[in-house]
Amino acid sequence: MSSVSTTFARSLSPSAESGSRRLPPGQMLAVKFLAQGGCQTFLPRNAFGRCHSIDCSFSFSTGYKGLLRSAKIKLDPSQTKQSSLSINCAMGETSQMQLDHLHDNLEGSLVDHPTQGQHGVNYHHSPPGTDGYAFFMPSLNLIGEGSSKAAGAQIQELGYKRALIVTDKVLVKVGAVKAVTDVLDSIGVEYVIYDGTEPNPTDKQVEEGVAKFQKSGCDFIVSFGGGSPHDCAKAIGVVAGNGGTIHDYEGVNKIKKPMVPLVAVNTTAGTAAEITRFAIITDTSRHVKMSIIDWKVTPSISVDDPVLMIGMPKSLTAATGMDALTHAIEAYVSTGSNPVTDAAALHAMRLITTYLRDAVNDGKNMKARDMMAYGEFLAGMAFNSAGLGYVHAMAHQLGGFYNLPHGVCNAVLLPVVQEYNAKEVPYLFIDIAEAFGFKNIGENSVLAVEKVLAEIRSMNKDVGIPKNLAALGVKPEDYDSLAENAKKDACGFSNPRQPTKEEVVELFRQAYEQ
Repeated sequence: MSSVSTTFARSLSPSAESGSRRLPPGQMLAVKFLAQGGCQTFLPRNAFGRCHSIDCSFSFSTGYKGLLRSAKIKLDPSQTKQSSLSINCAMGETSQMQLDHLHDNLEGSLVDHPTQGQHGVNYHHSPPGTDGYAFFMPSLNLIGEGSSKAAGAQIQELGYKRALIVTDKVLVKVGAVKAVTDVLDSIGVEYVIYDGTEPNPTDKQVEEGVAKFQKSGCDFIVSFGGGSPHDCAKAIGVVAGNGGTIHDYEGVNKIKKPMVPLVAVNTTAGTAAEITRFAIITDTSRHVKMSIIDWKVTPSISVDDPVLMIGMPKSLTAATGMDALTHAIEAYVSTGSNPVTDAAALHAMRLITTYLRDAVNDGKNMKARDMMAYGEFLAGMAFNSAGLGYVHAMAHQLGGFYNLPHGVCNAVLLPVVQEYNAKEVPYLFIDIAEAFGFKNIGENSVLAVEKVLAEIRSMNKDVGIPKNLAALGVKPEDYDSLAENAKKDACGFSNPRQPTKEEVVELFRQAYEQ
């Protein structure tokens, strides 16, 4: 048991009447554990259900033979909308919680552990009165060496007749797209190719793709490539299935009808766009990236075949790999996380920190490619339901304004934003450090944060990521408008610490000068 939780548990004694202290999440959980056995508990939570660290004072009363009867905790109204937390224990058989027995029950429980991760019991439960958590995934996911060949049987079984293949000119030119056309040819499915997708796909490319889909009489879409073709294909499918323009669906849950069926064949280990409910499209008039977030954007079938990833150049392997690591970390510290997403995020971190360097240094290393495919898939599983944070909220603005590579922007911003987040949730970095492979961290969150930030920077250096935003050509005079748009980005809503605009400007400055 942590000394902090022990102190709080023992402070509930018949001889004391009140007190005040700062109550970190570990203590709040101890209070929740006190409420078991016939007690009702109401915990202060934010919109995503996570307990906050708050200033409070407490008072309590005891009943017959010193049994705990009730406790009332007054909360600081400046830190939470809820004015109090009450624990009421009915007298009788359900309230036999003498204080010494209560202390014994707390010893060794998961509740007193100051970290989250696999210790999600009594921490991730959804708030009373809500609809609980949701977990989003495609209906069918094919993964592993040779899985791309298995996609044909699934397409044939679903009865699709004519595909729009959404890809880019490079993949067509080098002949990589033949991996898809050969499969379609073998099952007698016709296809047309739209290869106008570029990095950071735009609203104009979506319009072109929709026109080609409709003119060619297609009944489903196959995306082939990395995040850009997948996102462009999703947007094409949304507009083709719902009408209007892609701008109509910016934001969260704006789509009314299902999109056109989509089979996403992935060739990179990073974005996880082949499995997610996110599509990011650049608005060419505003020079910003629009986030379209809706479960109806999720592909019908995803395919992750590491054989298709062998040809990725080092720079793309590095950028997409660091993008995947960002997904895992942001999902883990997200206010929308749950035990399922935590499990996926932590193992994604283990795989990526172990195999990314090998995949960059030797693109034909099949073990590294295979494990990176699993790592990015797990990271996608995590953030698809848990959400992301301010690394992505800020990176989207850099990509939209300067047309910079998304994964590179994430990698440069990642250590700066996580250092900021660690001030709010330092205990989460204990599990992150362990997932990174560090031993003997114990309960030392300060050491954990130091180790994690140093390893992120070391990985960036080892795989060839530019050092800072200055190297990417970002201009300090743009910080203000970049920060203003980042504040509006839906990906930032689940960040564990909500920054002011001035703080976002400061984060951009730190990433520029690091």
